[in-house]
Amino acid sequence: MDIQEYISEARMGMQDAVEYLEETLARIRAGKANPKILDGIMVEYYGAPTPLTQVATVTVPDARSIVITPWEKKIIRDIEKAIIDSPLGITPENNGELIRLGIPPLTEERRKQLVKQIKTEAEDAKISVRNARRDAIDKIKKSVKADSTPEDVAKDAESEAQKVHDAYIKKIDEIFADKEKEIMTV
Repeated sequence: MDIQEYISEARMGMQDAVEYLEETLARIRAGKANPKILDGIMVEYYGAPTPLTQVATVTVPDARSIVITPWEKKIIRDIEKAIIDSPLGITPENNGELIRLGIPPLTEERRKQLVKQIKTEAEDAKISVRNARRDAIDKIKKSVKADSTPEDVAKDAESEAQKVHDAYIKKIDEIFADKEKEIMTV
């Protein structure tokens, strides 16, 4: 395998870690209505667990509420039950036609808990990035021993892997800072 392929492989792993972090942080409620907080909710639909977004339309009419309009009125109770059973911690309001979720403002204590949670998620992403760099560097070192790759080429590749690593770590820090600012803004 070519040395550049090792770096490319590491870059893909690092990108996956960043994308996973972005997806995870999007699901964390920051005091504003965000339909992504409903992504993990499954509704019992004709006997099969189905994602909420596949049985209803989710809209955000304002910054403090989410409106869920089921495609079939008979499943409104199932949607309501799925939301109550979820870890969201929001009580749905059902008027028979649609379900409204009022997003309560976050307390200072809850904001601090969320910042701790996103810090942990960011650290996990950084660990994944570091592991991808380590794997690439290990493969490069093995190729020097096995394939008689010149050492100067290997050193250049290692420094390139480090530069890619640094760029992704910086990106993770920026994503964390943005989400922290969003959570702490009252």
